[in-house]
Amino acid sequence: MKLKDKVAFITGSAQGIGKAIAVALAKEGANIVVSDINLELATQTAKEIEALGVKTMAIKTNVADLADVEKSVEEIAKAMGRIDILINNAGITKDNLLVRMKKEEWDAVIGVNLTGVFNCTKVVGTLMMKQRYGKIVSIASIVGQMGNFGQANYAATKGGVIAFTKTVAKELASRNVTANAIAPGFIQTAMTDKLSDEVKKKMTELIPLGKLGTPEDIANAVLFLVSPAADYITGQVLAVNGGMYM
Repeated sequence: MKLKDKVAFITGSAQGIGKAIAVALAKEGANIVVSDINLELATQTAKEIEALGVKTMAIKTNVADLADVEKSVEEIAKAMGRIDILINNAGITKDNLLVRMKKEEWDAVIGVNLTGVFNCTKVVGTLMMKQRYGKIVSIASIVGQMGNFGQANYAATKGGVIAFTKTVAKELASRNVTANAIAPGFIQTAMTDKLSDEVKKKMTELIPLGKLGTPEDIANAVLFLVSPAADYITGQVLAVNGGMYM
């Protein structure tokens, strides 16, 4: 097992892509910290993953709140002993045209998607530097690479995550800590399931591979980046988008 006894802290992992990542890492032997703003759902997910034969814990974390992140990391370190893997996955959207976008919509998305990544990486990165080992993967987006109509706030955060990742990679490399990002394209989730068939058809036509991605596609990419196979890879953005943006 590639990740036997490693401890993975995954934000926003009670459901969706985060949950798929947690399951993929658990199947390779990693002990999993299911972190989410929804503790009840996180607890349920942790119990499901525990059935795979690994140690799990559920914790409620508001990634936008530095003090809350510090508290969570302290609890995780006490319960698990260390944190080897950090997956910055928590994210929200509040879409609107730029001229109609309320400041609250801008601030909320920046707070979770970008400040949240800063908070978690700052606190966990400090721990990893002391350990002289760590793998950090942040979930960006194709929108952070090419922009998207009605998503000025979201695109800004995901572009920021990419630039932030490259800087973190340079700063932590001397302590044997790698930092990479994954930029998903259109992924089949509960959100896309609600779209009309016509909208899905138009989305699919933009993808050379002719289909939406799955949460497992993202999870497999994360698994590679946190495995020993990627020990010499840092500061990179891995696009998982079916060829939509090259």
